[in-house]
Amino acid sequence: MSRVGKKPIQIPSGVTVNIGTDSLEVKGPKGTLTTPIPSGVSFKQEEGTLTAERASNDQAAFHGLARALANNAIVGVTEGFTKAMDVVGVGYKADVQGKKIMFSLGYSHPIEFPLPDGIEAKTERVNTKTSINQYQLTITLTGIDKQKLGQVAAELNGLRKPDAYKGKGVRYADKFYKLKPGKTGK
Repeated sequence: MSRVGKKPIQIPSGVTVNIGTDSLEVKGPKGTLTTPIPSGVSFKQEEGTLTAERASNDQAAFHGLARALANNAIVGVTEGFTKAMDVVGVGYKADVQGKKIMFSLGYSHPIEFPLPDGIEAKTERVNTKTSINQYQLTITLTGIDKQKLGQVAAELNGLRKPDAYKGKGVRYADKFYKLKPGKTGK
């Protein structure tokens, strides 16, 4: 039994859902998203709700997956998704210039990171992050596609992974990082 797959999805006003044989197209005020439908799973739309149904119990894992993908598409075209990344380290910088982000992360050269279509970024310095030593700024990523947004955040994290001792690097803002003690072992 898939508990996630059985939950109906409420379709907000202003959102249209077109059900195809192998994909689901969702149009809303923020844009259009297409999500795949795994084989053995079908969708029904009636009276403002969307429900996922599976052909047999062999498709239980895909049942929940298909429902989650459809829900993410509906939330994306209505509200959108955001992810925050912290740049931590003395001399580390990030600057948004149109559709690219320029980084200075302690390497011998600046890093130019192009943003894909549908993802926007802005940088801001938030003074409430006083618990993080060497905090520089926060990069806020926004977009309607949750998968693409998560992929961009992972690639930014990979530019300079946070080190284990001081936590310097490009970090997820909502993740707790446990730092190792130095050689003194305090």
